[in-house]
Amino acid sequence: MITSGVLLAVFTGTWLLALRLGRHSVVDLVWGLGFVVVALTGLLTARAGGHGDLGRQLLVLALTTAWGVRLAVHIGRRNGDREDPRYEEIAGRARGSVAAHLYRRVYLPQTAVLLVVSLPLLVAALQDGPATTGWPLVVALLGVAVWSLGFTFETVGDWQLERFKADPANRGKVNDRGLWRYTRHPNYFGDACVMWGLWLPTAAHWSGWVFVVCPVLMTLNLVKGSGAAMTERRMASSRPGFAEYVARTSAFVPWPPKRS
Repeated sequence: MITSGVLLAVFTGTWLLALRLGRHSVVDLVWGLGFVVVALTGLLTARAGGHGDLGRQLLVLALTTAWGVRLAVHIGRRNGDREDPRYEEIAGRARGSVAAHLYRRVYLPQTAVLLVVSLPLLVAALQDGPATTGWPLVVALLGVAVWSLGFTFETVGDWQLERFKADPANRGKVNDRGLWRYTRHPNYFGDACVMWGLWLPTAAHWSGWVFVVCPVLMTLNLVKGSGAAMTERRMASSRPGFAEYVARTSAFVPWPPKRS
């Protein structure tokens, strides 16, 4: 209850800030930072109640913070002062108050989704028992490895795409260089790995397996929902040569490209 209240306050405050700035793309910065809020709230609540292992709590908080802050900085640089066309489209469908419509259709759903998919962070904070010996240590180290893979793919993929777009000669072209040669979505693949890496430290206890649905849902959304699938629908109609790129490049999991 405490975490849900804090998250609702964060997104409501972001909504008020967006109204003042005149652009709702600012909410995109809060997505990654919202996970940090959940991890920190979970740690403080667990410590206050005398629950959890401090080592596991600090590990999950550190991984979450590194990922969330990097993502927020990247999105802030990418968006600049521009409004996202998605939010303009949602605002255009408002009947009555545009501000209230956006709050109901953007801010409240993002609050709910973030709370659900970040539940493993709360589980990690509340699980008792040491995380530095035996099987708990093994799954924690495995989580760090999977998180590191995801963080690297997401960071390098975003950097490579940013450099590609910065070259005027590439305007309208499809980026098939670097990591983008092996997967059409290194950033989304990395995001999925990060979610699994944050869940894995909880897998040494049965309570962690109850919430394995969270990284599963996040991965499905990245593959079939608002991630890769939506991006590809947009690019298919705006990027010449995209069909050929799709034919030779793995859709999600990195793999050597097919020969022509």
